[in-house]
Amino acid sequence: MPSIIQNTLTIKEIAKDLGFDFCGISKAEFLELHAPRLETWLKNQMHGQMMYMENHFDKRLNPTKLVPGSKSVISLLLNYYPKKEIDKSGETYNIAKYAYGSDYHIVIKEKLFDFLFRIEEKIGKVEGRVFVDSAPVMDKVWAEKSGLGWLGKHTNLINREIGSFFFIAELIIDLELQADGPIKDYCGTCTRCVDACPTDAITEYVVDGSKCISYLTIELKENMPIANEFKGKMNDWAFGCDICQDVCPWNRFAKPTTIDEFTPLQELFEWKKTDWENMKDETFEKVFSKSALKRAKLKGLMRNIKFIA
Repeated sequence: MPSIIQNTLTIKEIAKDLGFDFCGISKAEFLELHAPRLETWLKNQMHGQMMYMENHFDKRLNPTKLVPGSKSVISLLLNYYPKKEIDKSGETYNIAKYAYGSDYHIVIKEKLFDFLFRIEEKIGKVEGRVFVDSAPVMDKVWAEKSGLGWLGKHTNLINREIGSFFFIAELIIDLELQADGPIKDYCGTCTRCVDACPTDAITEYVVDGSKCISYLTIELKENMPIANEFKGKMNDWAFGCDICQDVCPWNRFAKPTTIDEFTPLQELFEWKKTDWENMKDETFEKVFSKSALKRAKLKGLMRNIKFIA
């Protein structure tokens, strides 16, 4: 029988072979330190209209309730930093970098199912589930626990080697593995992310989601108006926002992704503001059929554009 250490090495070899940039492992257990923090965040209504954050409180904090019998949480990072960025001269609207290419849910989930298949091929039968931002899993917390980085003052995970422009995914399985430990916080006295946020959504290590531009342009449903207090503060962001990451000194280490599916749509660099403003359903469906922008729907995107125009 392979040992825990051998199985752990096999898991990390599979992750590397599948193109994941980093792989870390945590013991599947109750997140005791994070329970009061999550409770306070919810009580202070920092989740805005994201009512789903109130659901499955116990499962969000305890993976063994989400996946009965689970013993390990495998955290994975996949870089999406583009080779080229949208010109922020004011000629077009800004789109978060994670949405430049194909929808990451589809791309990564395929890799995760392949991951499970390879585990069973090399180690044996395992029970578990795969997750890509699609269930009550505190992905950043698990990645931090497994030593893949630390939660910065903007609450995004920062990795010392590649910064913070990456997707996080998990496999929660019933296989016992050797856990990695967390690393220290390297933010130091830097407050660039706090200072740069135009809507004052960030205080150190806490984000008021209801004020975040990403929330306002994506999570806030298309039939809900954006509050007037944010007028003139959106900096041309039509879908998501990268400001707190763009100013982070650690992102000087960001490297262009090698994942073909994350190659940016050419229209993002060619379109002017009028192209966005005059977009019809047919164009939206044709250009963004495989994009994360579909989450906002054309109605939501038009609401955002009209608000910031």
